[in-house]
Amino acid sequence: WRGRGHTRDGTPVHHKAPQAGLEPQTHQRTGPGQNRTLQQNHFFACWIASQFGGINLMGGIVCLSPDSELFEVNHIRTIYHMFIALLILFILSTLVVDFIDEGRLVLDFDLLVYAFGQLPLVVSIWLCMFLSVLVVPYGLFHIWASHRQASHRRTLRSLLAGFLYLLYQGIGLGFLPTYLVLKNGLPPASRFIIILEQVRLMMKSNRMHRLYLYFLFAPTLIYRDRYPRNPYIRWGYVATKFMQVLGCLFYAYYVFVRLCIPQFRSISLQLFDLRAMVLCIFNSILPGVLVLFLAFFAFLHCWLNAFAEMLRFADRMFYKDWWNSTSFANYYRTWNVVVHDWLYYYVYRDILWMSEKRFRAAAMLVVFTVSAVVHEYVLAICFGFFYPVLFCLFMCFGMMFNFILHDQRKGPIWNVIMWTSLFLGQGVLLCLYSQEWYAQRYCPLQEPSFLDLLKPRSWTCHQQTLPAEHID
Repeated sequence: WRGRGHTRDGTPVHHKAPQAGLEPQTHQRTGPGQNRTLQQNHFFACWIASQFGGINLMGGIVCLSPDSELFEVNHIRTIYHMFIALLILFILSTLVVDFIDEGRLVLDFDLLVYAFGQLPLVVSIWLCMFLSVLVVPYGLFHIWASHRQASHRRTLRSLLAGFLYLLYQGIGLGFLPTYLVLKNGLPPASRFIIILEQVRLMMKSNRMHRLYLYFLFAPTLIYRDRYPRNPYIRWGYVATKFMQVLGCLFYAYYVFVRLCIPQFRSISLQLFDLRAMVLCIFNSILPGVLVLFLAFFAFLHCWLNAFAEMLRFADRMFYKDWWNSTSFANYYRTWNVVVHDWLYYYVYRDILWMSEKRFRAAAMLVVFTVSAVVHEYVLAICFGFFYPVLFCLFMCFGMMFNFILHDQRKGPIWNVIMWTSLFLGQGVLLCLYSQEWYAQRYCPLQEPSFLDLLKPRSWTCHQQTLPAEHID
């Protein structure tokens, strides 16, 4: 393995997989079957590297994100340029409309300023969470380990340490950040920062080892004794990725300003019958898909690759070629490899181990339930209302498609079905959550009961006059 990963002088070799259907960058022509075999070998080698902590600490096989390889192909890079051109058109249309309406150029970005409000408080909450994760679990583990051998009541001490750790997880990491988010009325994007970090730290804080501080920042949720590392940091690459994240934020801003807010501000004032719902869903597909692509590219590609580069973390397989999936089972495995690996190792495999591999369907149901509950928790806290649309899609259609569109489904038609279902799901999510967002503001309840908080406000809110205050 070391010979394959290094040249004679010890320089690490970055292995890149040729894309299926494209000619590799060599003089020898290979067919699509050979390209696919090389790609599978690359994925297998990266899987081996991630399972055993890398080939060696300072190099070996470097697993790049699929998009990093695809962007080296001129045809794929052209698609990237098309998205940039669409962003330019969004900017121009917004500037022209604002100039016609206001007689001047409006560059205040009020939606972004609102969404990321109270950033000093956000940083303070995050810093407290991070320091507590850095100190409290390690301290509990150190006290438990140092007195365990000399104690005659090992079981009692272990139970006490476990209880204190769960108490910290439930109150210190679970309740307090959520309480501070709700009490201070943080805007949506600021809430997402805190809640997503809360979930990430809770998933990581159950592993104590010598690389704990590195592990807290590393773009992985799986502990290994060692990780594959790059020999140096490309700071230009890091700056480029952070600039792309910033570009995605502005892209999402223009998507909401041009495609979402005008539509939902007017629809929310009308009777929401079946016809209006169907039109709303189909009109929401385009902005919903754009937001999906932007979230994927900004976080799973740019953000994680930037931190991986700064930490010289060489395993960049944060996602796989999910866009080629012909089954939802494969899509769930390849869309977000970071979270999928955590669910597989710490939920699915543990259930199979405890049941002696007798309840695979039950283990899969638990995985879907955990994923759906966490996703719905994040959305409920960040949006400020409970509307379990995503939970129902996960548990109903997600489970159903997982068995109907399974791995035995091959061929282009199944990829078309997968994309059609994905597009329709994004339209449903954006339409219903946006309807509820505006209904919560148009029809606020003065003293809501517990049942009122569980009942969607958009089902009964049909106010006919636009409020005077600005729509957030």
